[in-house]
Amino acid sequence: MAKDKKQKPRRPKAEAPRGFRDSFAAEAAARRSTLSRITEVYHRYGFDPLETSAIEYVESLGKFLPDVDRPMGGVFGFQDDDGQWLALRYDLTAPLARVAAQYRQDLPSPFRRYAVGSVWRNEKPGPGRFREFTQCDADTVGAASVAADAEICAMLADALEAAGIERRDYQVRINNRKVLNGVMETIGVWDPSDPDGDPARVERRMTVLRSVDKLDKFGPEGVRLLLGPGREDESGDFTEGARLSAEQIDLVMGFVEAEREDGAATCARLRELVGASETGAAGVAELEQIAELLDAQGYGSGQAKLDPSVVRGLGYYTGPVYEAELTFEIKDEKGRVRRFGSVAGGGRYDDLVKRFTGQATPATGVSIGVDRLLAALHATGRVNDQAAQGPVVILAMDRDQMAGYQAMCAELRQAGLRAEVFLGGGNMAKQMKYADKRASPVAVIEGDQERADGVVQLKDLILGAKLAQEIESREEWTAQPAQISAPRGDLVSEVRKMLARHS
Repeated sequence: MAKDKKQKPRRPKAEAPRGFRDSFAAEAAARRSTLSRITEVYHRYGFDPLETSAIEYVESLGKFLPDVDRPMGGVFGFQDDDGQWLALRYDLTAPLARVAAQYRQDLPSPFRRYAVGSVWRNEKPGPGRFREFTQCDADTVGAASVAADAEICAMLADALEAAGIERRDYQVRINNRKVLNGVMETIGVWDPSDPDGDPARVERRMTVLRSVDKLDKFGPEGVRLLLGPGREDESGDFTEGARLSAEQIDLVMGFVEAEREDGAATCARLRELVGASETGAAGVAELEQIAELLDAQGYGSGQAKLDPSVVRGLGYYTGPVYEAELTFEIKDEKGRVRRFGSVAGGGRYDDLVKRFTGQATPATGVSIGVDRLLAALHATGRVNDQAAQGPVVILAMDRDQMAGYQAMCAELRQAGLRAEVFLGGGNMAKQMKYADKRASPVAVIEGDQERADGVVQLKDLILGAKLAQEIESREEWTAQPAQISAPRGDLVSEVRKMLARHS
């Protein structure tokens, strides 16, 4: 009998899990640079950094989850060894609510914090839609005044401009959930005396909110379908609607389309729609205050405006809500021209901390979708190329002289310049190819002759790449300004000069 062949071990497939991705140097550097600019604005406004755990107890996340149609409400959850259910955080706001409750005796009130970190959504991935992404938040906990909301909106505008978005290319759009609650009270979908009492009514209200929040994606007719019987998409999937009557739908759409020529006219129209609802009237009054505060700080309608179509999909918002929309046009994956859309959003959530303490705790904040913002900066050519620049590479022409090469490298680093010695094997051509792959701006060469003469050769690789097609001989290459010979003692100063050409 033939012997069984030894089964080879199965090798794992070298690929990232579906919906996840890897970020290499250029992207990671651009993210770090952009976040630095945003958080500097947050810091200037008096906000302090806070870092929280990536994992929270599921009960701490509560019922306000992003995807109600998936198990665990759209989060990645698991049980620990004592039977407690844990989950990766799906945003940075729920952990803040837990912190504000846990340390309420020690924190200043109001408590102003910013946070940067990865969040995870157990949702169906798609083009440009990942299960892990980065958020950059700023929140104020403990301030009931809408001045806190106005401040967040002003800070959001400043942060976008600091990141590289020009003033003409964005708008901070502001609305108030209380106004829509007033409209829903008028049509009988919401009861202010018992807002969370009837589960069916609560779910219907959330269906209305989610439907209106799809305006940018599906347009007015698509929203009307979602408010009515439901909507079938191109793949045949059907989304159940709120089943409002035609008259109710008209009133909700009147709210969505209530924007007028200025904030005062918009508020006047909203007062008509909320009718006798005290909640709705209070929401309109808050919008008027926010508009007045932003105007006093110089944030005109070009930067911030009242827009009743802004709803925000999450259920924990209780008052003002806002989004930052980028207004320039791009082509989507199907070649269609469209506005870039929202890159940030937030609002007031006065009941989130209350879940832990039983006491009302006002809070408001904003979250910037960093990956969306970076995509926008790439689309407009505004990513900081310097952030992605590689190190100065010192070629190892003679392995016996490694100590000297390392000494050069140490001088450059001590002068604050990014540098490395080539540590692989190979000839000069291979080392230069490595420098190109590293996006190195300058290559440093010291062979036997250079060492004897007390000089180094410096190659400006950025300029050299531009001139390479025009150069036919080694003599021409040596003579052109992309390569110079410099005294060894001037290494740092000459490298600085070469880098300054491209800064």
